[in-house]
Amino acid sequence: MAAIPRVMKAVQLLGHGGLDQLVHRDVPTPVPAPGEVLIDVHACGMNNTDVWVREGAYGTETDPGSVSTWRRGRSTLTFPRIQGTDSVGEIVAVGDGVSEDRVGQRVMVDFSIYNRPEGDDSLADIDYIGHGRDGGYAEYQVVPAENAHEVAADISDAELATFCCAYLTAEQMLERAQLGAGERVLVTGASGGVGSAILQLARVRGAIPYAVSSAGKEQALLDIGAEAVILRDAGDLVAEVERVVDGPVDVVADLVAGPMFNDLLRILRPEGRYTTAGAIGGAVVQLDLRTMYLKQLQLHGSSQGTRTDFRRIVGYIESGSVRPLLDRTYRLSEFHAAQRAFMHKTYIGKLVVVPDRHWDTVGAPHVAP
Repeated sequence: MAAIPRVMKAVQLLGHGGLDQLVHRDVPTPVPAPGEVLIDVHACGMNNTDVWVREGAYGTETDPGSVSTWRRGRSTLTFPRIQGTDSVGEIVAVGDGVSEDRVGQRVMVDFSIYNRPEGDDSLADIDYIGHGRDGGYAEYQVVPAENAHEVAADISDAELATFCCAYLTAEQMLERAQLGAGERVLVTGASGGVGSAILQLARVRGAIPYAVSSAGKEQALLDIGAEAVILRDAGDLVAEVERVVDGPVDVVADLVAGPMFNDLLRILRPEGRYTTAGAIGGAVVQLDLRTMYLKQLQLHGSSQGTRTDFRRIVGYIESGSVRPLLDRTYRLSEFHAAQRAFMHKTYIGKLVVVPDRHWDTVGAPHVAP
């Protein structure tokens, strides 16, 4: 095994603001503390929270437009910070108390910092790697040993890096909504990382997913499990769903919100369930409470997932029950271009960043245009 350098390349977030706040530079290679492992990062997936944290777009409960990071008012974010939640790589060193047998393992990182003991699945105090501590947009990363999970799956490292945040978030959304076999679920933002994960995970549960997306993505969404696709700019969304969906909508899994929010509640059957983990179309929405209480709806907010959810996702990956949706890869040194492409939302599935030193073996098969 190659010697571990004292200095590595990483992308650091220097503060809230534009892309200029993200700098690709030399930083000291981290050293694993007791109970930690050092990972040679091979790939790291991109997520909406990277952008929202950079922009400080989370607001506060009293001022939605104020600059604030994730965890509103109780943030653990300090600058500079290396973001990146979806790390995949090889353990190359361990801290005290961790077996040397772990060196050489190919691992996927559970990015959640649970702040609760094993067996307690409460997410009340949740934080995440890439926010409360440095993440995977770097050549090396240290994480608690319990967060590094060996994964035996016949897929590439870049493909494995498409799963963690999106699928963990999606699984928790469906868990909170208690989506069951035979039920119909309407998925907004269906072509993105979490939306496309919901389509696949709904099928794993025996449910019937319907996708809401933009034109040009229909066949790709049908290929990954959508029963049908409703175009979000079709005009009357409620009427279009009634025309396309064969029966009542039991669950809405919404990642868009914005102006369509109240229509989504109208679409739900009486005693239906609404679940959300994002609001790329607008976080501040109009709600007619009469729609909610007269239809006796349940509304669920969700962020990340539990240890149990994560282990279930690993099982799905290893059994082939879900498949990776890797749209393209970018070199770590091209991070600005990668995040611009991510924000444009013209892809299906996930974008992944690969450290330049691993480009020939991990990134080259999916060269970004």
